Amino acid sequence: MTDSNIPVISATGLFTPEDSISNEELVASFNAYVDLTNRENADAIAAGEVEELPHSSVEFIEKASGIKSRFVLSKEPILDPQVMCPRLPERPNEDISILAEIGAKAARQALERVGRKPEDVDAVLCACSNLQRAYPAIAVEIQDALGIEDGFAFDMNVACSSATFGIQTAADYIRAGSVRSVLVINPEICSGHLNWRDRDSHFIFGDVATAILVEAKDMAPKQHWEIIGTKLKTQFSNNIRNNFGFLNRTHPESRDDKDKLFVQEGRKVFKEVVPMVATMIGEQMDRLGIHADRLRRLWLHQANAGMNRLIAQRVLGHEASEDESPTVLDTYANTSSAGSIISFHKHSEDLADGDIGLICSFGAGYSAGTVFVRKHG
Repeated sequence: MTDSNIPVISATGLFTPEDSISNEELVASFNAYVDLTNRENADAIAAGEVEELPHSSVEFIEKASGIKSRFVLSKEPILDPQVMCPRLPERPNEDISILAEIGAKAARQALERVGRKPEDVDAVLCACSNLQRAYPAIAVEIQDALGIEDGFAFDMNVACSSATFGIQTAADYIRAGSVRSVLVINPEICSGHLNWRDRDSHFIFGDVATAILVEAKDMAPKQHWEIIGTKLKTQFSNNIRNNFGFLNRTHPESRDDKDKLFVQEGRKVFKEVVPMVATMIGEQMDRLGIHADRLRRLWLHQANAGMNRLIAQRVLGHEASEDESPTVLDTYANTSSAGSIISFHKHSEDLADGDIGLICSFGAGYSAGTVFVRKHG
């Protein structure tokens, strides 16, 4: 294989919203909603007809997830006990959609970091967990916003693993010689599909956008990450689900039910996903001939600190340090497909030439993806 067919990661980009919600702010809002609802249903609660809603707490959130805050695009409405949902007004068709806007911002940063022009890019993949509309594709809108006149673009959705699935797709295009430069973009407005009134999940998600520039090695900058191996896996499960879709309008009786937002069986997910992902990583390491002591850093999906701790321990054979498995979910929360890319974006510059790392995602589907990379330069 020549350098023109070897895929590498040349750069990444990150868009972070200006506003952040702390656990203290979130709990105050949630508990105000609980008190209001319990007062409104006091008679029914006393009669045993309705269950009294329990309060949330900072301690509960941090013990359950490791999350301390999250960035959002629409803060005040989320914290309003009468609303508890982001408010993002619809834009006219002549204006760029909000998902494309934040995706394009992350993409521009990735291009600028290595001095690329739009005409250098052959394809755009918008890979995320929630797409703003069915068509035209958000990816094509991003392609237009960036000024990429030639090439192609399309959307893909594999929930929390969308970014790693997108990276392998881009890498396969380069290996086949059909393109030389691909932008994989992950705009995640997760606040829009979260039930902020659900005590078990109201703290989980945040908003962000990331971008990964995957290119042929012979055009990459001196400092880059060679993609030395990828592996994807899916296994059907109802334990993480969102039933929102275009057919909801055909059954208006259930159109606004809770399952039209994010729902999960958290304990089942933890129990089933941890061994699945750890085994998948181990098997791929064996295929690539990578021993645990050669794996310099893990950039894991940022959903739950406990899951990451167990997965890293099983892969490395010891409890991972913050240097070996950096965390960003404490300040970003779960940003679905973007989480592992945020970790890579923020915690990869310090690695030395020849160091090997792993970008890994896992989540709804179930879906999981591994991208092993080696630093050059």
